[in-house]
Amino acid sequence: MQGQYGPAFRAELLDLMRWRRDVRRFRTDAIEAAVLDRCLCAFGLAPSVGLSEPWRVIHVETAAARAAAVANFEAANAEALAGYDTQKANLYAGLKLSGMREAPVHLAVYCDDATAKGAGLGAQSMPETRAYSVVGAITLFWLAARAEGLGIGWVSILDPVQLSRDLDVPDTWRLIGYLCVGWPEAETQTPELERAGWEQRNPALFTERR
Repeated sequence: MQGQYGPAFRAELLDLMRWRRDVRRFRTDAIEAAVLDRCLCAFGLAPSVGLSEPWRVIHVETAAARAAAVANFEAANAEALAGYDTQKANLYAGLKLSGMREAPVHLAVYCDDATAKGAGLGAQSMPETRAYSVVGAITLFWLAARAEGLGIGWVSILDPVQLSRDLDVPDTWRLIGYLCVGWPEAETQTPELERAGWEQRNPALFTERR
């Protein structure tokens, strides 16, 4: 184990995190299986509570499954739009909030809340840590994909119950993230929502001392 990395590596790591973006605009070019597999290896390197490794990744490939997911998004998106007032609704309506039609790869990432692996260590008092573990694994996958030049779009405007029904997953699985993966149309360090005027990133580090 290398105890310390040099300044050049640290600078590159920071640059990788800086260039990680939530991508909505994809090219439709296919992703080579070997490239995607290298990224997916990040799940096997991720930490998890009690070493439970509760992530379950579904590659959504069939036309029927993709169509159901897109229809799910469109229904949820229309409902979300109706919840905003006029000014915010107009801005919301102009946002591109999903690259589901263009992205060549769709992954539905679940947390298996009933996994026996780990024997409940660390999750008995805080069962939500299993879901946190899956989020951490997704983050590593996201960085691995960025290092390959790939972009990821996390689609959260969905009905998770309906999606789970459409994908026919076990009742003990909880949807954590629906990820669109592909080659971005363009690269920028500025989040698209910031460019669109929806919200501004706060560069301050929020810490408190108690």
